[in-house]
Amino acid sequence: MTDPTRTEPAGFEGNPPPAPDLWAQAATEKGASKAAPAWEREVLEKLVLGTLNEQRAARRWRIFWRFAWIVMAAAVVWAVLSRDIAATAKTTPHTAVVDVKGEIAAGAEASAEFVVAAMRSAFEDSGSQAVVLLINSPGGSPVQAGIINDEITRLKAKYDKPVYAVVEETCASAAYYIAAAADDIFVDKASIVGSIGVLMDGFGFTGTMEKLGVERRLLTAGENKGFLDPFSPQTETQRAYAQQMLDQIHQQFIAVVKKGRGDRLKTTPETFSGLFWTGQQAVEMGLADQMGNLDYVAREVVKAEEVIDYTRRDNVAERLAKKFGAAVGMGAMKALAALQVPQLR
Repeated sequence: MTDPTRTEPAGFEGNPPPAPDLWAQAATEKGASKAAPAWEREVLEKLVLGTLNEQRAARRWRIFWRFAWIVMAAAVVWAVLSRDIAATAKTTPHTAVVDVKGEIAAGAEASAEFVVAAMRSAFEDSGSQAVVLLINSPGGSPVQAGIINDEITRLKAKYDKPVYAVVEETCASAAYYIAAAADDIFVDKASIVGSIGVLMDGFGFTGTMEKLGVERRLLTAGENKGFLDPFSPQTETQRAYAQQMLDQIHQQFIAVVKKGRGDRLKTTPETFSGLFWTGQQAVEMGLADQMGNLDYVAREVVKAEEVIDYTRRDNVAERLAKKFGAAVGMGAMKALAALQVPQLR
């Protein structure tokens, strides 16, 4: 029953709210307390699994790179061995080719060391019917060219095999010094041939230094030790001495050309002046024998169309070693320059 005398505040008419369920509230709090450790465990598991995956990936990459280095090392060894085996293997009749390309200098691919080694392999192979020097070089060291020239003469006599020089774009100066030892020289009509001369070039900066107010401090033991120094004046005696040395080397060059070309050479006042000519002019002057490329010589002259290259080249390991050595050498030179000590060179 409702008490008519009881008054209710405005907005609170009706049934009163139910009493809170204390048992349900306790159960909810208990479940929340259990859920918190489960969440932390899940996060920890994910962290542990992520760390393990990263370690596995790092291990796989380490294995991969080790395997890659092993493969690279094996490839270098294979390249060296295969090159040596190919150079010494006995083969069917063929034309042996040795490149003489680029600058003729110690340490270069056209050095006496490389060219002579390649020629020896070509001559020793019983299948090679002739050796062709494929030349494309502007020249270089007369010493390196002289070594190669002498070795061509020796190997021709020892193995009784002909040697032909085939000129591509250029056969000048020291390159022609080498070609002169061949039995015949083949050129393209537009090849550049000749330049039978010797030079020693440099610069003189003495006047420029005076204008700039720069003083050259060069200490030497021996009155002529620094006569090629570009920052020191050159006396007439020193110039005459250098010219005499160049003239002597020039006469050596001329003698080699005359010996190699013999009666085929049509000498003129310009022949040994240092000028160069086209292949067509070279044939007319007797500096070359006829037109022809490598394929023509192999097919029509040697009569062995198969061409095998015996050229000695740096492998990957040797190129890396040279680059490393050059870096070390540059560092050493800088250290010596910093010390400013007398040098024998």
